[in-house]
Amino acid sequence: MTIANPRTLDSLDGRIILALDKDPEASALALSRTLGVARNTVHARLARLERSGALRSFSRRLDPAALGYELVAFLSLSISQTQPGSVQRGLVAIPEVIEVHATTGDADLMAKVVARSTADLYRITNEILEVEGIERTSTAISILELMPHRYDGLIKRLSMEESAATG
Repeated sequence: MTIANPRTLDSLDGRIILALDKDPEASALALSRTLGVARNTVHARLARLERSGALRSFSRRLDPAALGYELVAFLSLSISQTQPGSVQRGLVAIPEVIEVHATTGDADLMAKVVARSTADLYRITNEILEVEGIERTSTAISILELMPHRYDGLIKRLSMEESAATG
């Protein structure tokens, strides 16, 4: 099967990722035995997934609370449309800004921010407002994570779709 987009996953990729979810320390050999696939195939797939960016950095699995950042907030940012580069560079320089998305609607950007306390969030928000090109912010504090970040349902569906199509 030729993959046009190097980030497109197939059912074997999905099975490998689900196996890694169950055992993150599994070697290529252990995965090959679990999945009934040649070790070289598993190794090549893992290398391709990493090179393509489909598998992201290990640190994305870390819970910020383990670092002392128990407060999560979402900031809607209004920016000057003439300075998007300086805004991006400014936000990247603030470690507590852990995710940023360009959005439609009233906000230009949506930023996920972690803080140690509300006072710390106040400091971080002021630091964000000092970034050249940011005109205004609006903050919503998360009081409880009802559903954590997840992909397992999508991966399971992918793993089953190709199996059903061939079976």
